[in-house]
Amino acid sequence: MAKNDTIISMKKICKSFPLEIGGVQQVLFDITFDVHAGEFVSIMGPSGSGKSTCMNIVGALDTPTSGVYELYGQNISNMTDDQLAQIRNEHIGFVFQNFNLLSKRNVLDNVMLPLMYRGMSPSERVRRAREMLTRVGLEKFESYLPNQLSGGMKQRVAIARALAGDPKLILADEPTGALDSKMGNEILKFFEKLNREMGITIVMITHEFDIARYSRRVIHIYDGRINYDGPIPKTESALTTKTTKVTK
Repeated sequence: MAKNDTIISMKKICKSFPLEIGGVQQVLFDITFDVHAGEFVSIMGPSGSGKSTCMNIVGALDTPTSGVYELYGQNISNMTDDQLAQIRNEHIGFVFQNFNLLSKRNVLDNVMLPLMYRGMSPSERVRRAREMLTRVGLEKFESYLPNQLSGGMKQRVAIARALAGDPKLILADEPTGALDSKMGNEILKFFEKLNREMGITIVMITHEFDIARYSRRVIHIYDGRINYDGPIPKTESALTTKTTKVTK
């Protein structure tokens, strides 16, 4: 695939955190991978593997200690907090495990929220939010509060909010973690549809192989290092093999 189709480029990313007793703890070691436009990728690993730290860097929520992270060809490794906030608002749609909806604002307001920081007119914000609610099948629930919705409906509101800014990249952090298996499968199938029909690039964080299988590629992190990067294998045990490179 052409170089200008690369959305995420991580090159020798390392991340360390200072310890209260002195010294540092390194949690990521030479993380290197690219994600191209239209991919559906899972970043997978057990608790403590470093996948959440990797997700924070991918999502411009944190910066690496060393290495280079380019998003849409722009080096964001050393950006300020304000610059990272602008990158997140303009380029990434987030879907979180616990939905992160404002409990005292209705569904329409929750979906419009990211658009307030775009300088978009109130009428355009409403139009865009209603369009996204229709896309996720919740157009009749715009006046509802989050506590009046099921878990699956809350996650669809979160997806509508992620889509409202028209991002080319959605970052989904354990998106089915707060849902039962039926609702979780529905959300994962919806991600498949977004990827297939709209061409949206999806990077999903998960610790479950059965969840990762909905994507088409898995990057497995263990002890802060990538030990598998390739198509979804037939068995989870294959993820512990030597790193496999994806060919495009």
